[in-house]
Amino acid sequence: MTVSMEEKKIVDQVTLTIENHVATVVIDRQHVLNAIDGTAQARLNEIWTRIEADPDLRAVVITGAGTRAFCVGADMSASAVDKTGLQYWAELDPNGFGGLSLRTSLDIPVIARVNGYALGGGMEIVLGADIVVAADTARFGLTEPRVGRLALDGGIHQLVRRVPYTQAMGMLLTGRKAEAAEMQSMGLVNEVVPAEELDAAVQRWVDQVLACAPSSVRAVKQMVSRTSHLSATEARGLRLPALMAALDSEDSAEGVRAFQEKRPPVWPGR
Repeated sequence: MTVSMEEKKIVDQVTLTIENHVATVVIDRQHVLNAIDGTAQARLNEIWTRIEADPDLRAVVITGAGTRAFCVGADMSASAVDKTGLQYWAELDPNGFGGLSLRTSLDIPVIARVNGYALGGGMEIVLGADIVVAADTARFGLTEPRVGRLALDGGIHQLVRRVPYTQAMGMLLTGRKAEAAEMQSMGLVNEVVPAEELDAAVQRWVDQVLACAPSSVRAVKQMVSRTSHLSATEARGLRLPALMAALDSEDSAEGVRAFQEKRPPVWPGR
C-alpha cells in the first residue's frame, strides 16, 4: 500500500515503537508544544487499540518529543477550538484525552515520561498513567479555567481523587502550574530526576515492571482499573478475566519453580 506524504506526516506526529515487550508512544508535534488536534487524537486511539490487542506487550511508555513539553493539551490553533463548550462536551471521546485519560481497558502498566510542560489535556494523560517519572524541569497544571474552559476529560474528577482535596482544589480553582517536586510531594509523581537522567530513571521503572510476572501485572492493573467503584471486599470477589488467568498461569508455576531453584524467573507471559 502506498502512503502519501500527507498521511506519513499525520502518522509521524504520533509514533509507536515496540521493543523487548515495551511499547513507546511519542507525541511529536513540537511546533505546538505537542498539543493534540483531532487527527492526533484519532491516531492515539488507534495506537492504544493496537497495544490492547498485543498479548506480548508488558508495559507502555508515553512521552512528548523534544525537551520543552510532554503535552500542553488541545491544540488551540486547530479549528476544533471554534466549537462552543457545549459542542465540545457533547463530542467527548469516551476514552478521554489522548485516548488514555479515561481508558479502562488497557491491562498493562502505562509509564508517563514527563519531559516538560504537562498542561490541560497533557495533565489528563498523566492522570491516566500508572507510574509518573518527571524531569525536574517539568511543569503540571489543569490550566483550562484561565482560557474559559474546563478539564472535561477526567482532569477535574481524577485529580481530586488522586491527591489531597485541598491540594487538588488549589490547582483546579486557580489553573496554576506546579513544579515536578511539588507534584511528587502531593503523591502524583513517583520520581523526579534531572532532565539528563530522565531516560535512565524511566528504564529503571520499566525494568522493575518486566521483573514481575506479566500475568500478575495484568491482573493487578485490571483489578484496580475495573473495581474503583466497589468496596475492597466486593472487589476481591470479582472474577475478572486477567485475575482468573493469572491464578492458573504458566507464569505462576515458573515463579514458584524459579524461587525454589534460586534463579531469576523466565516468564512465559501466559
